[in-house]
Amino acid sequence: MTIRLTIRTAVWRSHVAQIANAIDEAGGGLVPVVKGNGYGFGRDWLAATAADFCDTVAVGTVHELDGLPGQLTVVVLTPTLSPPKTPASDSSGPVLTVGSRAHIDALATWGGRVIVKLISPMRRFGGDRKMVELAKSAGLHVIGVSIHPPLAGSPKEHAAAITDWLDDIDTSIPVWVSHLHPDQYRALPGTHQFRLRLGTMLWHGDKSALHLDADVLDVRPITAGETAGYRLGSVASDGHLVIIGAGTANGVTTIDEGNEGSLSPFHFAKKRMALHEPPHMHSSMAFVPIGFPLPAVGDRVDVQRPLHMTTVDEYRWL
Repeated sequence: MTIRLTIRTAVWRSHVAQIANAIDEAGGGLVPVVKGNGYGFGRDWLAATAADFCDTVAVGTVHELDGLPGQLTVVVLTPTLSPPKTPASDSSGPVLTVGSRAHIDALATWGGRVIVKLISPMRRFGGDRKMVELAKSAGLHVIGVSIHPPLAGSPKEHAAAITDWLDDIDTSIPVWVSHLHPDQYRALPGTHQFRLRLGTMLWHGDKSALHLDADVLDVRPITAGETAGYRLGSVASDGHLVIIGAGTANGVTTIDEGNEGSLSPFHFAKKRMALHEPPHMHSSMAFVPIGFPLPAVGDRVDVQRPLHMTTVDEYRWL
């Protein structure tokens, strides 16, 4: 099986450079996010790419710290209840995030650098300004505070979730923010120093540069009423079963479209391919009725799937 990501290199790198330059013109402070599977590119590779134009990256958890370029400062976005093995006295060690008293207490014996998360409308972690003093009194080195607006809402509401806090934040403490366009970032008040975390906008902002597909491993004729698959489901008409080399091991599942139910993530000749049954670990079984475009063994079908949830087997740089 092979699920492949094709990248139009010049287009992709041009977009990344455009965003990085826009943040630089807005005062700097870009922090590329390389968490999880590295947005489909692989975390280590993406961090090495980010190191070409920044000094700091953000990962998701303390379990994502290994294998990153040594010259980078690495910020861990998700609070942990277990300090990392890196000694706190090591200035090249990670910067952790604390969002509650429990997180502070868990790191009290560690004593390293932290960012204090302040509560936002999203309400995922975060406390009030007293958290800064609590962290300091626990022996932690506070290098900033973090405000994380939700995705929902207008750009004006996202900015308000940040600016509403500023009167309560010491101007000597950098404010780490996210989910802002470079223009919104540029418009933030000059009273504080800001740093902007970017992931999806930076790496996936120009979708024309990225294409995900999978190979066809087998094509088998089937007649109406015959059964196939793990659950021996029957087909409603004559056609072909198409076995595609991508499944749940790659993170490929059905697409939840609410009232429309679950849809197939596969397309061929610009037509969605119906699934005979949900994807399994290493393959998926689609059904193509007679008269519809039919791929052959060795052809590739398009895969509609968020890259940050996909394990890619092969990369092709054009």
